[in-house]
Amino acid sequence: MGSFKGHVLPGSLFLMVGAWHVWSAVARYVAEPAEFRVRVWSPMGKGRWRHLELYFITVGAFVDMCIELFYSTHLHFLVGEERILNPAHMNDFEHGGMLLMFFLYGLVALLSEKTRWLTMPEGSLCLLGAAAFTAEYMLFYFHSTTHTGLEGYYHLILVILIGLCIASAIAGAFLFDNLAVDVASGVGITLQGLWFYQTAFTLYGFMMPRGCRLDDNDIKCDSRDSQVRGQFLANLQLFSLVLLVFVYLLCCFAVAMSRFAHPDLKMLRAQR
Repeated sequence: MGSFKGHVLPGSLFLMVGAWHVWSAVARYVAEPAEFRVRVWSPMGKGRWRHLELYFITVGAFVDMCIELFYSTHLHFLVGEERILNPAHMNDFEHGGMLLMFFLYGLVALLSEKTRWLTMPEGSLCLLGAAAFTAEYMLFYFHSTTHTGLEGYYHLILVILIGLCIASAIAGAFLFDNLAVDVASGVGITLQGLWFYQTAFTLYGFMMPRGCRLDDNDIKCDSRDSQVRGQFLANLQLFSLVLLVFVYLLCCFAVAMSRFAHPDLKMLRAQR
C-alpha cells in the first residue's frame, strides 16, 4: 500500500519529463525532418540548460530514493535477533531499488554526454532506459500481485503503461529515425505520470468511488458491484487521460509548425 505523496512525487517526475519529451520530439522533427533522430532524452537548447532533463532525472530519482530508503524506513533496515530486512518496509526497499535504476540511467547518460570516459551511442542509452523501465515493470507486476480488488486494477493499468514505455524505448534503439517511436515514448511517460496522479486522487483522495473506502491501509468495497463500478470508472479515467495527451500532442504540432516549420514541410502543407 502506498500514500498520496508517494504517488504524486514520482508522478510529477514522469509527467514533466514525458510532456517535455513529446514537445521536444515534435519540435525537432518539424525543424529538421531530414535530420531527425530518436532521443532517449531531450536536450534543452545548446547552452547551459542542454542537459537539464538528465539532471532532473538523476537528482529527482536520487531524492525520491533517499526518501524511500531513509525517511520512510526511519533507518530501521534490520530487525530481530537474526538481523533480517524489516518486513514492515519491504515496499520501501523495492521502490528504492527501482529508483536506483533510474538514478543510474541518468548518471550514465550524463557521464556519456559530458565526459570522454563513458561515451555511449544513443541506441545503447535507449536500451539502458528500457532496462530502468523494466525494473519498474517487474516491481509493480510482482508487487501488485499482493493487491486485490480496486487497488490491484489501478496497478494493472499502471503496469500496462510501463510496458508501453519499455516497448517504445527498445524500438528507439533500432528505429532511430522514426518520429512515431519518439512520440510514443513521450506519450507513455506522460500517461504514466498522469496515472500516478489519478491513482493518488482516487485511492487516497477525494475521487474514491462510491461504496469503496480506505480502511486500515487497504481499499475495501462494500460489494462486488461497487468494485466493478470503480473499475469502470478507472477505464473512463484512463480514456480521458489518453484524450488529454492526444490534444496536447496536437497542440505541440500546431505550435511547432507555426514557429519552427522547415521550408519542405511548409511547401508540403501548401500543396495539400
